[in-house]
Amino acid sequence: MSAIYEYFYETIGLKTMGIGLGMLLLAAYSYALISGSRVRERLKKFPRNRKLGVILLAIDAVWAFLVISNMDLGEFFTIRRTIQFAIPVAFFLVITQADEFLAVRALGVFLLLAACPVLEAAFLEEPASRILLPILAYACILKGLFWVGMPYLMRDGVDWISANPVRWKAACSAGAAYGLALLICAFAFY
Repeated sequence: MSAIYEYFYETIGLKTMGIGLGMLLLAAYSYALISGSRVRERLKKFPRNRKLGVILLAIDAVWAFLVISNMDLGEFFTIRRTIQFAIPVAFFLVITQADEFLAVRALGVFLLLAACPVLEAAFLEEPASRILLPILAYACILKGLFWVGMPYLMRDGVDWISANPVRWKAACSAGAAYGLALLICAFAFY
């Protein structure tokens, strides 16, 4: 398990991260643009999808356990076992006691966890275009914080964007353009 941690948090480079995220953004937003109504309907059902929420939260718990087991905690190394014990307990308590908008909350935690490897890949790298990665990471952090604390905001945001076809196309086009810019910068400069 430490090899996985080392790869994502220490080994993965700016170019690899840029290509991966650029392709992911370009593919996801292009699909959303092309499939329009089908994606909008799935997004509207997502916040109350308990099954998907449990799956995402399980991924979050495993990821958090992996991180806490391998990261340098400094002077807090003595509480590593306590946190390792608390993660599965918190997972169980959340899926049994806080199941309202569970999928959105789990996605928020996922975004918070995903931001760190992105920031690590761009940390102290040379080309100025690397700033595209931290911008994406901090946008994920902001969304993650709001979706964990106020998950109804995702539902309202999806309703607002999907209510108008022009807004939907603009949002999908902007996401695809960001992915394309990231992909071009990854191949050209990183």
